[in-house]
Amino acid sequence: MKHANNNQTFTKLRKEYPCFVFENYSVSSYSNVLKIEFEFSVSDKIHFYPKLTFPIRDINLRNSLSEIDLRNLVFHIGMIELLSYWKATCSPLILIKPHIINSEQVLWWKKLYFEGLGEFFHLNEILTDFNSFVEIKSISEDLLSVQNFDLTDKVLVPIGGGKDSIVSMELLKSSNMELSPLVLNMTAAQERTIQTAGFDPSETIEIKRGIDPKLLELNGQGYLNGHTPFSALLAFTSLLAAVINGYKHIALSNESSANESTIAGSNVNHQYSKSYEFESDFRNYVRKYISRDLNYFSFLRPLNELQIAALFSKFSKYFPVFRSCNVGSKKDEWCGKCPKCLFTNIILSPFLTETELHLIFGKNLLADKALLPIFEELIGIGTTKPFECVGTLDDVNAALVLTTAKHQESKLPFLLEYYLKTAAFASNKNLNTNKLLTEINSEHFLSSSFFSILKSKLK
Repeated sequence: MKHANNNQTFTKLRKEYPCFVFENYSVSSYSNVLKIEFEFSVSDKIHFYPKLTFPIRDINLRNSLSEIDLRNLVFHIGMIELLSYWKATCSPLILIKPHIINSEQVLWWKKLYFEGLGEFFHLNEILTDFNSFVEIKSISEDLLSVQNFDLTDKVLVPIGGGKDSIVSMELLKSSNMELSPLVLNMTAAQERTIQTAGFDPSETIEIKRGIDPKLLELNGQGYLNGHTPFSALLAFTSLLAAVINGYKHIALSNESSANESTIAGSNVNHQYSKSYEFESDFRNYVRKYISRDLNYFSFLRPLNELQIAALFSKFSKYFPVFRSCNVGSKKDEWCGKCPKCLFTNIILSPFLTETELHLIFGKNLLADKALLPIFEELIGIGTTKPFECVGTLDDVNAALVLTTAKHQESKLPFLLEYYLKTAAFASNKNLNTNKLLTEINSEHFLSSSFFSILKSKLK
């Protein structure tokens, strides 16, 4: 999404739609499927009914779970799902009808909404702040309680179709841990990844999320639209998937680079809900208000993108399989024109041959002059980093320093030749790339057993 001055629209819509209501939710089950439907309304003028379905695997735990047991988990999915619909009008008041949330919870959700919408506010040029952007009120008397679940010591690994979750899955598989892939709205790349990893479709837990068509209709009419914290939605849905299928651990694949702001010196971070800060807040919230039995953590948090790329380069069977391009996701392709494509090419370039890279992307992206503006953003001489899930400036510059060294006896492609003339190269040519490839970030929530797996593989 490009910049658009929608502050006037923001002000107008807030006056026309002063109240967004989380009305209710329902839970039903049939044919080993759990179906959830939420009801949201906006000032009695607009109604939304988004749906999710979860597979229930054939284990005895499911038989002990009633609708009452699931209410806490389902309600919290609704609390994050509502954000996709609230942003259409940005109503100044959110009313929560199904259950009580206390003042501490209100502040927790308000922080997630505000930080998770940082990109949305920035690109829509909306003038607001933490105190005034929304008020959240709970008008229920129904209190939910923290629950205990009988979970097995198994691992759910959310699969996105990109290199990071492949690395997590392969490292955990090699340690003989019992695990299953988890996907939300299966794509062709996710399906190929799971098949390549050797999992049967019956071993995959696939959540299906249905967007209410009314939201898409409003988007077409000029209501507000933009980025929401998808990984926070995945976090809450993964909790329910874990409980109804009996898994204790949920191993994400978010790395340390997710902590770096997209706009330097600000809190605007495209990857906020992948950050260590969110992970820490989420874990604390789950323990206090949902259950202490679940272990949500990012397996790759101690690593940077350069290290993950080095590990991924060992799994050549996935080279023709994986996809990280959001632009080309519907066509199951690398578009070759976006920040994600160029970043992925750069971060892999120290570890793969030009032939391997060409087979993945279909062309030599480092020779494409049209990618220069994106290239400048990635190396830190543009106005901002791209609003995509890309690595830190250090990750990118280290990869380019290593790649230019590989081309000492051959002609450099355009972007590498340009790079050697930039201030970014001048300040990074002596970068300690060995340190980046070997250091371990101490900010993580891996238990000793998971940490030992990661550390041994990194060596």
